[in-house]
Amino acid sequence: MSNFINKFKEKSLLQRFFFIIGLVFLILYFTLGLLFIVKKDLPFTIPYTNRLAFGVILIVYSIIRFFRIIK
Repeated sequence: MSNFINKFKEKSLLQRFFFIIGLVFLILYFTLGLLFIVKKDLPFTIPYTNRLAFGVILIVYSIIRFFRIIK
C-alpha cells in the first residue's frame, strides 16, 4: 500500500487529476449498473431482461476500468 502511495505522489498533478477522475467514473459506472439491476421503477420503461443485460455490461466495464487504473 505504501508503494502505491509513493507512486501516486511521484505522478504529476495532471496524472493525479486523471486518476481521480477515473476513480469517479469507475464508481459511477458500477453504481449505475447496480441501479439498473436493482431499481424497479425507472423514469422510462425497459424490459427487465434488457435492464439486467445493460446493468451487467456496465458492471463488467467498471471492472475493466478498475484493472486499467491499477495497471
